[in-house]
Amino acid sequence: MPFYSVQDVERVLRLSRSTIRGLVAAGFVNPERGTRREYRFSFQDMIVMRTARALIDAKVPRKRIRNSLEDLRGNLPETMPLSGLSICAVGDRVVVRDGKHRWQADNGQYLLGLDVVQENGILHMVERRAPDSRTAVQEKTAEQWFDEALKLEDADIRAARKAYEQAIKLDSRHVASWINWGRLLHEEGRIQEAAQVYEQALERAGRDSLLLFNQAVLLEDLGDAGAAVQSYQGALEEDPEFADCHYNLARLYESLGKPQHAIRHLGQYRRLVSNEHR
Repeated sequence: MPFYSVQDVERVLRLSRSTIRGLVAAGFVNPERGTRREYRFSFQDMIVMRTARALIDAKVPRKRIRNSLEDLRGNLPETMPLSGLSICAVGDRVVVRDGKHRWQADNGQYLLGLDVVQENGILHMVERRAPDSRTAVQEKTAEQWFDEALKLEDADIRAARKAYEQAIKLDSRHVASWINWGRLLHEEGRIQEAAQVYEQALERAGRDSLLLFNQAVLLEDLGDAGAAVQSYQGALEEDPEFADCHYNLARLYESLGKPQHAIRHLGQYRRLVSNEHR
């Protein structure tokens, strides 16, 4: 079963890190933890979070949201039908269309903007957008290339990388494209190329907490603990409440024989995680 990181949720669902933490703290989802204590969300978690966010924005009472999400999670199929799912809201309830079948009523609905489809055995979550004839004949923007790259990642890594490159050519400060391009190279084992991408990103797009965090993880894989520490510290300068960064720094300092530094960052990590669950 595939799992998704906090970073994946940010880029796929366009939810902020604070919103994700809030949904976890509210008990809407209960993600697993990875080897570095990072959150590992399931595909069902992704659907539930996107639905929860839309219902919250629609000012549906929290108690009713929770009841609707419990019903949604209990009825989500383990494998996606070829027809895909379309998730809608009807008043304070969630309606799911599965091909020709519907769960719950079908009147007064407004769309949450999320379709879940299966193409060639690969799951995709596609944010529905209203068609705009004015843009149909125009060239793609950086954001459109970025969206296309996201959809391609599970099906064609090479095409996804090229789409991120196209986005950066149009907007060299599109930091999300730099981050994802470097991450794909890292996952493919092309470490040196990924390192070069992160360096270029910092020069051209500026400092970003996730960019610096990913660079630090890569530097650890390269065996450069000192440089990794600097990148983790840089990430915390941009986002002092980046819990995963505190955890990785604590682990790294412990391996470097600096227990006092390790204890301080582990304490910060525990404080942040406990706050998420209050």
